Amino acid sequence: MSLRPVLKTLAAAAALSTAALAAPASAQQKFVTIGTGGVTGVYYAAGGAICRLVNKDRAKHGIRCSVESTGGSVFNVNTIKAGELDLGFAQSDVQYNATKGLSQFKDGGAVSDLRAVFAVHPEPFTVVARKEAGITKFEDFKGKRFNVGNPGSGTRASMEELLAAMGWKLSDFSLASELKADEHGPAVCDGKIDGFFYGVGHPSANIQDPTTSCGAKLVPLTGPVVDKLVADKPYYAKVSIPAGLYPNNPQATPTYGVLATVVASSKTPADTIYAVTKAVFDNFDEFKKLHPALAHLKPEDMVRNGLSAPLHDGAARYYKEKGWIK
Repeated sequence: MSLRPVLKTLAAAAALSTAALAAPASAQQKFVTIGTGGVTGVYYAAGGAICRLVNKDRAKHGIRCSVESTGGSVFNVNTIKAGELDLGFAQSDVQYNATKGLSQFKDGGAVSDLRAVFAVHPEPFTVVARKEAGITKFEDFKGKRFNVGNPGSGTRASMEELLAAMGWKLSDFSLASELKADEHGPAVCDGKIDGFFYGVGHPSANIQDPTTSCGAKLVPLTGPVVDKLVADKPYYAKVSIPAGLYPNNPQATPTYGVLATVVASSKTPADTIYAVTKAVFDNFDEFKKLHPALAHLKPEDMVRNGLSAPLHDGAARYYKEKGWIK
């Protein structure tokens, strides 16, 4: 057998690989992954909205964006710190604690590489009770079966902060379950728990399901303890879940909450974060239509509110170009 065809093939392959090496960096595909939360939560949908806009202009910047369903805020910050995620969603209180080395980050210390990109929607702490449980206020859950959230989620961190402020322990519930966000609605309707606490943007499929399926009720979260928490903590604000947003809940529900924020590492290249930021704000009207929780966003709020980590260089470059920051 002649070696000539084989040599020709090898030469062609070598030429191809040399051409690939010589190709400009801009033509090479870059991949970014955004850590979100449970698949029924707003983080996952909002992450999908960001990636859709980034991928729309892939031919220009060469970045392909994908979302990953994760355990939530604390998980995302730790995974960004480990270099395994490029960006992620985090509650504003988790961002604050990470930058200061507080609470869930006490043992590991401050996450000095954490950078803020922008804030997104408000996330009211939403307390939902089984219709038959006879709950009218949060204190009624004492001695009941309650879902406190999965470890590693921002919801769980906020729950623990509220319980500490109230002087409660997990043992004050007859059962303190640690179900993930995608599991607590079915557990209420199946009678396995009496209620749950969840930080989420509205409207959320996660709240829609139990209120529709089994008439679950939203419970107000108010009182002197909440007043003091909001006064003392820069990342909290009083909010209200609108009347009639969910079936069987015609009344507005007063509560308090945090903001969803998008964070990255200082090691994530500035050009990458600039491209992601530009994709969102250059297509802002489209972004707001991609999920109802995004409908009332304003750019001037998103570049300031709830951001305690330093701004990422890539995001700051875009905001300066727009004149939104100095």
